[in-house]
Amino acid sequence: MKIRITIITILSLLWAGTAFSQTHKPKLVLQITVDQLRGDLPEKFMKNMGEGGFRYLKAQGIWYANAHYGHANTETVVGHTVLATGADPAVNGMISNVWFDREKGRLVYNIEDARYPILTENADVDASTEIDQSQVIASTDGRSPANIITTTFSDELMLMTNGKAKVFGVSVKDRGAVTMAGHTGKTFWFSKPKGEFITSSYYYKEYPKWVKQWNKRKFPNTFNNKSWKLMHDRSTYLFGNDDDQPWEMDMAGFGRTFPHQFGPANSPYFGSYLTFSPAGDEITLDFAKALIEAEDIGQDEITDYLSISFSSTDYVGHLFGPSSLEAEDNMLRLDRTLADLFAFVDEKVGLENTLIVLSGDHGGPDVPGYLESFGIESGYVSPDKWDKEPSIQTLKQKFGIGQELIHDFFPPYLYLNEKIIKEKGLDLEEVEKAVAKELMSIKGVALAVSSFALQENKLPDTYLNRKALRNFNRKRSGNLLILFERILLR
Repeated sequence: MKIRITIITILSLLWAGTAFSQTHKPKLVLQITVDQLRGDLPEKFMKNMGEGGFRYLKAQGIWYANAHYGHANTETVVGHTVLATGADPAVNGMISNVWFDREKGRLVYNIEDARYPILTENADVDASTEIDQSQVIASTDGRSPANIITTTFSDELMLMTNGKAKVFGVSVKDRGAVTMAGHTGKTFWFSKPKGEFITSSYYYKEYPKWVKQWNKRKFPNTFNNKSWKLMHDRSTYLFGNDDDQPWEMDMAGFGRTFPHQFGPANSPYFGSYLTFSPAGDEITLDFAKALIEAEDIGQDEITDYLSISFSSTDYVGHLFGPSSLEAEDNMLRLDRTLADLFAFVDEKVGLENTLIVLSGDHGGPDVPGYLESFGIESGYVSPDKWDKEPSIQTLKQKFGIGQELIHDFFPPYLYLNEKIIKEKGLDLEEVEKAVAKELMSIKGVALAVSSFALQENKLPDTYLNRKALRNFNRKRSGNLLILFERILLR
């Protein structure tokens, strides 16, 4: 299900006659991205799925059972931008959820942009309940697509129609919305603290009337004092007897077992709890329906574009793992959400007039504890401890470095303390290659390669090296690219 889409491929579907002829081009391109949709998950749980969702896609469309991304580091913004542009991270510039900006001298969140603040005050991410801490690193609440250094499919559609196409992106996550709508579209994402959909001044000077009305309606509050319960009888689930596992997370009191309580709408954790469950996707769908109606999507001869990125699968996967009762029930509820979406689009636009593209932006490995329960060797790595490793300590002594040599690690890049390296008069290339050699001896590291080796592009033509090169951008990538074996970070 993880489909690597190129602009040429989609344009051929639109206008070369593969799916639609010149006389019947689609009124709407509906691009759906399911965050952390590992390729096996729809098939794994399809037995308990209904009609109209994944079954509809499989029966009526082209189902890619063995498709893969060509680049390393399949994170949210990375996968979304590849889907949006058809270009590898090395080309589109979105190499990671965060990277170290050498000119600014600090870490940068992928779509941060101080020039374009969010239109709603105090609507930024709630750091206390954010599973992925990369967004917390942002130095501003401003957001824009400026860091994407290529055009997207939606941009090309807008250019092809001379600005007449309607282009929108919607998601719980800001980076899930911004990337897909590109430089020319409009986007909205969910504010957990506010319980509203928000946007930045890059897109609007003020919210459209329909957005104000949707936010005023307070649809998320319909989950007030409700809970996430199993959709079916527990005995019908593959993981029905595995509800409480020691490796699952109890994030902010959300619990490890069903039912998961949302609590009162005025709770500081309410918005986060919703996104930790299928409710996040249901809220996204409700907003997307309002958008389709208010903006008259797919109502004329010009092809429109709507991206909907569903984020709940990612949150559930991080908290409970992809092989869990929560992940299973989430997939069944996502299937119902998709069926609801397709029925609504059929009513408003007509499925015969709609080109649907669905993919995951990345997958997710099984939790080491789960794998080990089957006798599969796995485990965790702790990059924050690498500087204390005996081999790195020996290397520091060799170079005469008495303080930290490894500055930080943000997947997939490790950053060295270039300031001390420069002060010692050391050759950065030599230090990088020496550190890469030592890291390769650490358990769990599958590949450690220096930026100089990637720049020279004289690496052996191997599977991992090809993926590393496709992710490497000279201006944004770190000193070393690190790829792991079957492990999770801690």
